[in-house]
Amino acid sequence: MTRRLPPTASVATSGEGARMVAPAAERNSDAICDLLVGVAPSTGRALELASGTGQHMAAFATRMPGLHWQPSEVEDDRRASIEAYCSALANVAPALHLDATRPGWGKAHVGQDLIVLINLLHLISADEVACLIGEAAQALAPHGRMLIYGPFMRDGVLTSAGDQRFHDSLTRSDPAIGYKNDRDVLALMIAAGLVPADPIDMPANNLALLAEQPA
Repeated sequence: MTRRLPPTASVATSGEGARMVAPAAERNSDAICDLLVGVAPSTGRALELASGTGQHMAAFATRMPGLHWQPSEVEDDRRASIEAYCSALANVAPALHLDATRPGWGKAHVGQDLIVLINLLHLISADEVACLIGEAAQALAPHGRMLIYGPFMRDGVLTSAGDQRFHDSLTRSDPAIGYKNDRDVLALMIAAGLVPADPIDMPANNLALLAEQPA
């Protein structure tokens, strides 16, 4: 997955040592953790796709110690950052090189009780979204859950001026990317055999989309 993105997308700066700092992760980590604590299984295997800097992963593993967490990322510097944040956490495995937009990874990582994806769908194409959700469905164990967090269109409408500006900046950089419609993503989950819940409103006009793999 190689994209030309505007400077406002996927922002991270250098921190201490190999650690990178994403301001968005600092802002939304507590809210996402609070949600996950309520919907995630208490034990089992958890895979985070596109883990970014590792700030979320460190927070998740600390708040949910009964889960064995597997971070993943395509970029070398971000995998190094994940390791720097998580090296002292016994329930976090070394970060995998995994491109969630490519076919085939689902069967290679079957048995996941939880799959988490944060702030990626607006940075990839519609075809890549469909591939990612289909592969995630293959990777989920029975009753496993998938949580997708990020900015979305609501019924095909961008609901704030800030969202409109960000979406426009994305599509100017690459016409194939930009905000996805919440209903389209829910339809992809259903087509993949998952059972979605109602979207959950999150801070800063984001949504959390939750779906479960039936038995």
